[in-house]
Parts: sequence; structure tokens; C-alpha cells
Amino acid sequence: MNEIGVRDVDVVVIGAGQAGLSAGYHLRRTGLEPDRDFVVLDHAPRPGGAWQFRWPSLTYGKVHGMHALPGKELTGADPARPSSEVIGGYFADYEETFDLRVHRPVDVTAVREGEGGRLLVETSEGSYATRSLINATGTWDRPFWPRYQGQETFRGRQLHTADYPGPQAFAGRRAVVVGGGASGTQHLMEIAEVAAATTWVTRREPVYREGPFGEVEGRAAVALVEERVRRGLPPQSVVSVTGLPLTDAIRGARERGILDRKPMFDRITPTGVAWDDGRSVDADVILWATGFRAAIDHLAPLRLREPGGGIRVEGTRAVRDERVHLVGYGPSASTIGANRAGRAAVADIRRLLARKPEPARV
Repeated sequence: MNEIGVRDVDVVVIGAGQAGLSAGYHLRRTGLEPDRDFVVLDHAPRPGGAWQFRWPSLTYGKVHGMHALPGKELTGADPARPSSEVIGGYFADYEETFDLRVHRPVDVTAVREGEGGRLLVETSEGSYATRSLINATGTWDRPFWPRYQGQETFRGRQLHTADYPGPQAFAGRRAVVVGGGASGTQHLMEIAEVAAATTWVTRREPVYREGPFGEVEGRAAVALVEERVRRGLPPQSVVSVTGLPLTDAIRGARERGILDRKPMFDRITPTGVAWDDGRSVDADVILWATGFRAAIDHLAPLRLREPGGGIRVEGTRAVRDERVHLVGYGPSASTIGANRAGRAAVADIRRLLARKPEPARV
């Protein structure tokens, strides 16, 4: 800690989800010591990243493609247990096994230019001066709510996937589910079992994917997302370019008329939703399964955004500032991608740290 109470470290990691823990693991592997050379900050109340906030009906057996963190497998998990419990416990054990000493709950309010070529990270537990930054904040804290005419007049309940409590909250109610991604279809299929009626609306016709999805297909999908990031556009999810896997559950829901997609409504009324062609649907609740945006507002003082609205990234490094790495962003927003991004970011940062630091400004 220096004379003005700012703690000096080589690396600050913001976020302790999959990408942040992967980064912490690789920092330790390279010989850096937590709380001396680097610090991991997490705003959540307990281990588990965004998984700790998932709805109880999302059991571990329903999770698609959860990839183990580096150095420690997740084994023997009960598929009937909520994923929030299984993965939360796994992350907690991981932090202890590798002694990552995550600081929580800590809110990062801003990252700005500091003195002597360092970044100043302002947080609820004080400030850090760091030579490099790994941002692993994900998207869960920034649910995307579209705006539609009449939205404020709706007399029922509106909620987002981030607040989804499970299907029982919809028992006996007429529900409109908005969104054609994995969460939207999972919510709809659960809600339909207990609701009085369901209506499914999406902006685009859903795309279903049949057959195997191997390494070649995965790389092609990631490449499409990566191209947007390289151009400085806001990232899309990998799922958005792969389509929905046509599982037995989805086939059954289509056959029963549950996944009967309607085009996006034009306005919201006090009692439901309506289209300009005269159609309308009464509803007690609207569930917005409309995705999330990258939680990067704290980086705004660094002016990293491009005119297209996103941060241009090469690998994991922000093009506008080589000290800043984004992991779990864009093409690395999958569990396996987050692992790889953590390793790549640390390798790049080690090269940066090997350089002689710039002298402090007088």
C-alpha cells in the first residue's frame, strides 16, 4: 500500500465466475501470489458466479456444456440438484483448493488512468493501482429489457430471466414469453405445464439445429462471434449463431403446440399484447427472456468502446489499451471459452509484466 492508501498490485481480476477463476488459477501457476501480486474481486455474496442466481428448477442435469475449471474436475454431481447449488459448491471448493483468496462482496465502481502507467481501480473496499487488468464480469448484471409502446400501462407483472423464480410463480396465469434463445424455450416449456395459457413471441423465426455439433462446427460459430468483436461491435452469444439443439424435449413441445412461435407484438396494452393486424392476447405476466449485455460500464473512463458500441479485442486484449484484457466476453463467453481466455490473458500479461515499469510521474 502506498502513502495515499492505494494498494499496489500487478494484476486485478474483476469477477470470480468461470473466466475469473480460470485467470486466478493461471496467475498462481505462473508464480504470482494472491493479495501480494494480484487480487480477485467479486461483487456476488458467495462463490458461484452467475450460477448462484439461477432458478431452482434449472437442475444440474439440465445444464448444457458445463466445462470443468482448469486443474480440478467436477465429479459425482447429482443431476437432480439445482445447478446453483452444484456449481456454487464446486466454485467454492475450487477457490479454497487453489487459495485464490477472492474478495467479496466488492463492487468495482470505475477503472481509470492512474499514475506511473498504472490503472486505478476504484472499489467499495478502497482503490488498487495495477499494471494490468483482467475483466471477467460477464453479463448477468445487465439484463436487456426491450422497450415497447404501452409497456408502462401493463397492469400485470413483468420480469426478466434474471428474476425468473421457477414455473410455480406462473401457475394458473396467462403468460407471454418473449425470446427465442435457450432460456426462453426452457422457461416456456416449464411454465406451460402449470400456466392457464402461454404465448411465445420472438423477433426472428427460431432456428433449430439437428445432428452432431462437433469441434469444426463449434470453431465456425466462435469465429462468427469473434469477427464482431474484432470489428468493435457489441458481442453476440455463441448460441445466437449456432441455433437451438433439437432435443427430444423440444420436439415434444413442438408437437404439443407449446413451441408455437408468433411474431413480435407491436405494443403492450393494460391487459396484454397486441399486433397491428388486429390480433391481441390477454396476459397476466410477461417474461422477457431477451438476453443480457456485457457488464463493462465501470471501464467507461478508459474510453475503450469503438464507434460500433463494443470494445475491439484481439485475443483477449483490448486494442485501445494493452493493459486491459476481457475474458468471458464475446467468443470466450462459453464455459470452455472462458477457461481458454483466462489462460491466454495471463500469458499475455506475463509478457507485459516482464517489461520494466514506467517511472512514476512527478
